[in-house]
Amino acid sequence: MSDPAETQFAEIQFERRGSIGLVTLNRPKALNALTLGMIRLFDPQLRAWIADPEVKAIVVQGAGEKAFCAGGDVVNLYETGKAAKAGQDDGASIRAFFSEEYVLNRLIHTCPKPYVALIDGISMGGGVGLSVHGSHRIVTERTMFAMPETGIGLYPDVGGTYFLPRLPGQVGIWLGLTGDRLKAADMIEVGAADAFVPSARLESLIAELADGVPADEAVARHREEAGEPPVAANRAAIDRCYAHNAVEAIVAALEAEGTEWAAGQLATLKRVSPTSLKVTLEALRRGAKLDFDGCMIQELRLSLAFLARHDVYEGIRAALVDKDRNPRWSPATLADVTAEEVAGYFAEPVGGDLHFTE
Repeated sequence: MSDPAETQFAEIQFERRGSIGLVTLNRPKALNALTLGMIRLFDPQLRAWIADPEVKAIVVQGAGEKAFCAGGDVVNLYETGKAAKAGQDDGASIRAFFSEEYVLNRLIHTCPKPYVALIDGISMGGGVGLSVHGSHRIVTERTMFAMPETGIGLYPDVGGTYFLPRLPGQVGIWLGLTGDRLKAADMIEVGAADAFVPSARLESLIAELADGVPADEAVARHREEAGEPPVAANRAAIDRCYAHNAVEAIVAALEAEGTEWAAGQLATLKRVSPTSLKVTLEALRRGAKLDFDGCMIQELRLSLAFLARHDVYEGIRAALVDKDRNPRWSPATLADVTAEEVAGYFAEPVGGDLHFTE
């Protein structure tokens, strides 16, 4: 059992509180962005709590009022990857970050105990991986969910190729390609969350769980109505436009819609990486036919392939380093991204595929 006093200033904190193991992602100034060090502490602690019969549930929260977890520490990946491409780093930490993150995502997905994610604030990228695979996904009035990876030259990983295709209709394809944001009511509407609990009631929920109240019962006592989901107004158009297996066909369908919503979608698709769009669509279609482990193996292949190429460095540079918001993608257009190039992202990487020890 971790001593809270020992982890008070750590990037991730663990506390046994009654019947629960409580995890706090503790980088509020960095919006609780996930680091390799945090992953390496979280994984063994989660395994220990799973094995401990006294622990009835695991609860995960983010420190501060802004974010649950805004994603992985992509600036660090950017710097390490650039050094590796320049021959100044062996890139081992890049493979380690993705491999160990995906193993943790799988552990959450297979967790035999209630895993209660309190998604209070921003949840993007890696934060989605720490929450959406859990058994009890709680959203609040402050929740903002997105998988915006195509905007930085990546694709929706952390199990995104598994859970996105399993959302209703074409919602997952839409979210994965555009990075559009969902609030609490929308997340519940599309099955990406399980219950709305106002942020002011989260401490009460934690207290009941710590007292040994079963997770289903505790959540039922605290849940409230989330309100009307804005996404409902566009569901038919989403399913109609994003049902195609080529990005160009999706673009043509949006152009045919002729609505303000469709125009906004087209503007987004024009702004993000053409390569990311094509690889993401292929990954999501493949992911619909794979089990969770298969998706994780696929994702390590994709992540290492992206980090060996151009667009992710340009995307992170434009968004988070220079912040000029003017990425120069290569290739620059959908027409220039060939099927052969897309297929290359799915090849087994140097060093072999991701393996699971259990």
